[in-house]
Amino acid sequence: MQFLYYPKPENRIILKGEEYKYIFKVRRIKKHEPIKIRNLIDDYLYIYKIDEINKKEAFLSLIEKKYFPNRPKTFFHIAWCIIEPKNIEKTIPSLNEIGVGKISFVYCDFSQRNFKLKLDRIEKILINSCQQCGRSDKMQIEILNSSEDFFEKYPSFSALDFNGKQIELKKNITMPILIGPEGGFSEKEKEKFREIYKLQSFILRSESAACGICAKILL
Repeated sequence: MQFLYYPKPENRIILKGEEYKYIFKVRRIKKHEPIKIRNLIDDYLYIYKIDEINKKEAFLSLIEKKYFPNRPKTFFHIAWCIIEPKNIEKTIPSLNEIGVGKISFVYCDFSQRNFKLKLDRIEKILINSCQQCGRSDKMQIEILNSSEDFFEKYPSFSALDFNGKQIELKKNITMPILIGPEGGFSEKEKEKFREIYKLQSFILRSESAACGICAKILL
């Protein structure tokens, strides 16, 4: 763990519940050790000392606050047609750690409408990922109800598909890249494509394609 997430760092804070359990039961932090905290908004690193610990709570005092951003150097945006939520949840930490700036989840023509993403659960996954990798901001998340909504909101985009051109290593891509679900894109959706890329690989699952294209651009 690189730091602990706490939404509102103040001069004095109280750790209890999950934060208390994680710091003192899982990480086994001792009273003399400083605790680093971020709110994942302002890029400040807050460093606290432990004043008091009891069986349920710990009382902390701020000893230092320093501006210490640790964000991705490049903003990269992917649009990902919704697949089974459990597969998305398994992949999100990797995408956040790779340095993806934003994911627009899109209900494409071949996405199953019964798949529902739980944003509160995704938020927790992103927080845990940032705590582990040290990133000082969370990946942005949005949900769009249809591919038409995506095309309207982001008229300049590229797509990842089998008949595309080989993407250049670390190519500077400023527009979102659209990644299809397991069934691929419909013909109606393909009519909207203008620039298409592919990965030199075997047939990839949707989540593998998402990790592959992001790693190709960002790492």
